[in-house]
Amino acid sequence: MKEQTLYDRLFGTRCHELIFDGMFLHGSAKIGEQTMAVIGTRDHAAIDGSIALQLSAAILQIVRADIADGIPPRPIIFIVDTQGQALSRHEELLGLNGYFAHVVRCVDLARRHGHALLTVISGEAVSGGFLAYGMMADCICALPDAQVRVMDLRAMSRVTKISLERLEELAKTSPVFAPGAENFRRMGGIHEIWSDQDKWPERLVAALASATTTDTRAAFGLERGGRQLAAPTAELVANS
Repeated sequence: MKEQTLYDRLFGTRCHELIFDGMFLHGSAKIGEQTMAVIGTRDHAAIDGSIALQLSAAILQIVRADIADGIPPRPIIFIVDTQGQALSRHEELLGLNGYFAHVVRCVDLARRHGHALLTVISGEAVSGGFLAYGMMADCICALPDAQVRVMDLRAMSRVTKISLERLEELAKTSPVFAPGAENFRRMGGIHEIWSDQDKWPERLVAALASATTTDTRAAFGLERGGRQLAAPTAELVANS
């Protein structure tokens, strides 16, 4: 799907004003009476320190602007299309983990100032690039062709020293080992997967209305059969 067509389907034709700055995007959209801020990445961006700072600055600008204008906090829509963090010694030496931590703090600041946070995965959602801002939202939705994974099974094999064949076998029955949006939905990491037949603006508005700052991912993982131990273990710890 062409990028402009995607945003037209997501927000409605002529209902969005987005600015593209390389692989970073920001702007606004309006669906009915609902005005929202939009921030994101595009073209399978590898998120480096520069993009992380752009994401952080955009979040802070939205928070400051709404306070200065005296208006209710606008929802923030995160558009996610990232192949993950930039994999280079240069970025690691510059402290990319610190840049990502700064993004997370800015997301938390927006939440504490009353901004509803919703992620739409439009393309790829991989590893640290996804975790740093996309997975921090109150509600995470995936479009039909979204590709979601934390680590490729080949890379997982190298890290864990478990054979690729064994991991592929485990992935057939356990969503913890298997990539894909549906497996993340089963684990509770994704709230909704939309279909091509859905009216995406309606789904977006409904998802915003149902978003809550309570972290329900472990409960969803138990309910959907993707993570059987996370919720009981958390409850055990909380009650101990």
